[in-house]
Amino acid sequence: MKITILGTAHPYRGGIAAFTERLAKAFQKIGDDVNISTFSLQYPDFLFPGKSQYSYSNKPINLDITSEVNSINPINWLRIGLKIKKQRPDILILKYWIPFLAPCLGTISRIVRANTHTKVIAIVHNLIPHEKRFGDNILNRYFVNSCDAFVAISESVYNDLDHFVKHKKKILSIHPLYDNFGKVVDKDQAISNLSLDKDYRYMLFFGIIRQYKGLDILLEAFSDNRLQTKNIKLIIAGEFYEDSQPYYDLIDKYNLSDSVVLVTNFIPDNEVSNYFCAADIIVQPYKHATQSGVTQIAYYFDKPMLVTNVGGLKEIVPHNKVGYVCKPQPNDVADHLFKFFSQNKESEFTKGVKEEKHKYSWSRMIDDIKFLYSTLV
Repeated sequence: MKITILGTAHPYRGGIAAFTERLAKAFQKIGDDVNISTFSLQYPDFLFPGKSQYSYSNKPINLDITSEVNSINPINWLRIGLKIKKQRPDILILKYWIPFLAPCLGTISRIVRANTHTKVIAIVHNLIPHEKRFGDNILNRYFVNSCDAFVAISESVYNDLDHFVKHKKKILSIHPLYDNFGKVVDKDQAISNLSLDKDYRYMLFFGIIRQYKGLDILLEAFSDNRLQTKNIKLIIAGEFYEDSQPYYDLIDKYNLSDSVVLVTNFIPDNEVSNYFCAADIIVQPYKHATQSGVTQIAYYFDKPMLVTNVGGLKEIVPHNKVGYVCKPQPNDVADHLFKFFSQNKESEFTKGVKEEKHKYSWSRMIDDIKFLYSTLV
């Protein structure tokens, strides 16, 4: 089968780029002819809140990646659409996570579908953006009306799609594991690699820092006296995508400077394993979310999790089996973290993680996409 994936990939960085590349490898593994069409310009610099959009890693080997899509140039959309239309892939997979990309992706999709051969399937990471803006619904409708079918990677996204498309095919296929961040590292070795104190136990907050991710909730929870009397430190590993000062103010307010390890830059792929393997538990105190790739990295590294009962997070973290699902409130987060450390739940939850993780394979997602395609032809 001939497949084109249009979405962010190397030289861009981040979870969605990693997803695109890992998906392409899964198709390749079963003998499909797959290429990736990624962005020559993804976001104009003034719309990007981080330090850099680009990866420091080498281009993945054995993947056909072409940087050619300009997200803000309609002439480019026409050219790319005509190119893919002429190539006639069996499936064009569009990666969708933000309404900003709707005009670009929706226009290319309409042009490609005119060949009457290619089926356009969108993998939807988010439909309702974390930071809502005027016009989001109009843009989303323009995009979804251009596609033949949809893969939602969380139940929350699946339900969001119901508000926009009633009569098109869609399927729920949960976000597979991120298994592309290297091998599991022994905990003591990971702690040593990060130059951390081996006499402490560690919680990890990982990924870009934005308001909706609830780091403020976690800092307030961590100030709880029950946690401060234990030998616990919080690792915050990720780049600020907003003003960092309010978080530093909270650290000062709660006298946490000696208990918090701050690594506020983008964590390269080859360093991710050390942060996860050094931690006892991965904490995602999100205020709202549809899903999170951090969960799937935690599963890969066999790490217990604490998540909040928002969006799709609670769907894939069974409470009291692989960790805890709690309210996005400091007192509830603190209660569950105290229970985790005081009752030494790490070993029990790690066993649960190892049992649960087998549900989230790339082969299952490939099967779901191909089944969806079979209903369209």
